[in-house]
Amino acid sequence: MRVLQGWTQANGSIEKEFRFKSYQDGLDFAYSVGEIAEEQDHHPDILIKWRHVKLTLSTHSVKGLSENDFIVAAKAELKYRNSGFG
Repeated sequence: MRVLQGWTQANGSIEKEFRFKSYQDGLDFAYSVGEIAEEQDHHPDILIKWRHVKLTLSTHSVKGLSENDFIVAAKAELKYRNSGFG
C-alpha cells in the first residue's frame, strides 16, 4: 500500500477516486482500466462520475484481497500518471 499513494483499504477491498479535467478524460481512463482488467483477467468495480472515476478492487473467490488486486491497482495508477489524465 505504500507504493499505491491515495489508495485506501477497507472491508476487504482497496479503492481510489481519480480526478480529471473533463468527463471525457474520465471515460478514456475508465476504458483504459477496462483494457488492463481484461489483460489481467481481474476486473475492478468502476464508478464513473463527472470528472471522477472510482476504482474498487477485491477478489471475490478469496473474500478479500489478493496479489491480483494490487497488480491491477498499480497498473491503473501508472496509466493515470503516465497518460496526463490528472
